Amino acid sequence: MITYIAFLRGINVGGKNKVKMEVLKQMFERLDLYSVQTYIQSGNVIFKSAEEAKNVRQRIECEFEQNFGFPVMVLLRTIEELEELITLCPFSKEDMEAAGAQSAAESLYVAFLEKVPSNENIEKLRVYRRYHDEYRIDGKEVFLLFRSGIRNSKLANNLHKLDVAMTIRNWKTINKLVTLGHAIE
Repeated sequence: MITYIAFLRGINVGGKNKVKMEVLKQMFERLDLYSVQTYIQSGNVIFKSAEEAKNVRQRIECEFEQNFGFPVMVLLRTIEELEELITLCPFSKEDMEAAGAQSAAESLYVAFLEKVPSNENIEKLRVYRRYHDEYRIDGKEVFLLFRSGIRNSKLANNLHKLDVAMTIRNWKTINKLVTLGHAIE
């Protein structure tokens, strides 16, 4: 069995696309996914399955739309992929302190991408480094260091220029998901 973390994009954001986590958990269980657990209201689901990621993702997206009446994009990562992501974080505690960040939870984020962005689109983000936010792209993840938080960041507001479907989570959430993933193993 593989331990997966599903990141559902755009649910329970700004009072839109409301989904109760208990109902979402029940939906995952009806799909014969095991040890299902949700974490906070932003669409994070930990579960186990013997299926490959592509099949699981398609089944979740289809079932979600049938149950909730609107489509959702689901990005899956394995527990091992998240552990590696934590290990590979290019920003140190010193980087965060130099950025004036109060904590990693407030300044460090990861954008999970559906696919690797093109070099041409990556180049479009370069201009936003002059606003003092930093980023590092590693395959299908973008590590983001926001000096003044995500809400007022020009970089955050222009990540769409990568032209790849994505969803973003803060560092605290990512670490908690790894801990929860290990708890169900």
